[in-house]
Amino acid sequence: MPAVPAGNYYQQGQGPSCWDRVKLGFMMGFSVGMATGALFGGFTALRYGLRGRELMNNVGKVMLQSGGTFGTFMSIGAGIRC
Repeated sequence: MPAVPAGNYYQQGQGPSCWDRVKLGFMMGFSVGMATGALFGGFTALRYGLRGRELMNNVGKVMLQSGGTFGTFMSIGAGIRC
């Protein structure tokens, strides 16, 4: 039976590049920000009495804003650590 490679994406002895870490930091921050925006934006919109299309538009906007903001800060933090 042939040996299966270890599956390392990076070459032997090298880790991810700084750009890869910044991208990963942004994606992790964006996902956490989107989830947080869905929770807080949804509760706030419901508290204001929004329903239907207004609710979806407002929650979507809050999700993108909080995801972008938190993703930016996480990518900056990952860039500083490089």
